[in-house]
Amino acid sequence: MTTPEENSVDNEAIHWDQDISYGQYLDLEPLLACQNPASDEHDELLFIVIHQVSELWIKLCLHEAHGAAAHIQEDNLRPAFKMLARVSRIQEQLIKAWEVLVTMTPADYASFRDSLGQSSGFQSYQYREMEFLLGNKNAKLIEAHRSKPKHYQKLQESLHAPSLYDIVLQLLAKRGFSIPESKTQRDWSIPYTASSEVEAVWTEIYRNSEQHWDLYELAEKLVDVEFNFQRWRFSHMKTVERIIGYRRGTGGTAGVNYLVKALDLQFFPELWSVRTTI
Repeated sequence: MTTPEENSVDNEAIHWDQDISYGQYLDLEPLLACQNPASDEHDELLFIVIHQVSELWIKLCLHEAHGAAAHIQEDNLRPAFKMLARVSRIQEQLIKAWEVLVTMTPADYASFRDSLGQSSGFQSYQYREMEFLLGNKNAKLIEAHRSKPKHYQKLQESLHAPSLYDIVLQLLAKRGFSIPESKTQRDWSIPYTASSEVEAVWTEIYRNSEQHWDLYELAEKLVDVEFNFQRWRFSHMKTVERIIGYRRGTGGTAGVNYLVKALDLQFFPELWSVRTTI
């Protein structure tokens, strides 16, 4: 006698012999072979998977954000909106990942923490590239990657390239808005500083949103990205506080105290200050 499941399969035109299978297309064998705990502790696999999955999401964030930047440079905003919206959705997945990790107790983490040595999320070159792309430029942070020439070179290029916000300000200047040249032609490796002239431009755009709808929508898409980035940072900080308290991080940072300071950083300052102005 056959089961309903077997009858259902018999009625489907399933390709039993494939030119390329699901596992082959996704390279599942090497992907699933990458989880190699350094201890026999049960919870170490959770720690590894969360961080590996987060790196995959960050890879996709970079893909979408770089794509959006390229479209903005060409004043082609509609596809950029889709890409920035996708970045925000990806960020929500990154935030959710902390909710899984916090099921780990301090004792769980302590059982394998020594296996990490000096490795730390602070050393994530993809995260650093994402920060540079969004405008948090700090040349000293590259030094953690000097021993890896490929990543070091990529971060040098990202440090000296205009950030997403720099590209947006260049677009505003091309559209005829009074953006100071000091903001559109400058040393991109130096962190951006807020400008009253730039705030005045955004004030005009927000107060006349129907006339400048695409730029208004672009601004809100950027705010979504920064808002979610700050939510991610806050969740990271609280997760670390919950699991290790105020101990120093494995990479040598001050742990929670270091993460708290990062909450004060802003990528697009005038998009926040304009809310008070209008």
